[in-house]
Amino acid sequence: MFYNTSAAEQQFNQIYQAYHKDVYHFLYCFTGNRGDAEDLTQETFIRVAASLSKFEGRAHLKTWMIAIAKNLSREWARKKRLSSFFTDVILRNMPAEDGLPEPELETKESYKQILAGLQKLKPQYRTVIILRLIEEYSVKETAEILSCTEIKVKVDFHRAIKKLQNVLEPDARGEWKNVLAK
Repeated sequence: MFYNTSAAEQQFNQIYQAYHKDVYHFLYCFTGNRGDAEDLTQETFIRVAASLSKFEGRAHLKTWMIAIAKNLSREWARKKRLSSFFTDVILRNMPAEDGLPEPELETKESYKQILAGLQKLKPQYRTVIILRLIEEYSVKETAEILSCTEIKVKVDFHRAIKKLQNVLEPDARGEWKNVLAK
């Protein structure tokens, strides 16, 4: 029995090392807050550890884990909305670096504006943008993670982009369209 526990721990550690950055990045983009993303990442891996023996392999392990993170992030957003404590702290939590070249600084500022704009979208739209644009999942992979059809992913993505463009300031809107054109 001790051998199995050690093997399970070793398997979990390998999974954690392989996917913790992806899960954290998804959750950071969703929450816009480093602390919340860290907490949700920890909770995601607690749930992964508890459910790993039930994983059937119908989807890729990473897809399954991002789906768990997505569900947790939706719970988080509901709790946040209910407590009416939905903050806009993305800019405050981004690490400041001195001496950046101007083009890199402009790119960083645009990225901050886009992340701040994401915080203003409803969770369904925020999730599809994060998965498709930031995490670069295919339509099929996104549909698997969200447990919906590929058509729904395409429609939600289109609507989310339109909403995000309306939220962003004119400077960022032009930059955002350039990102979409790539």
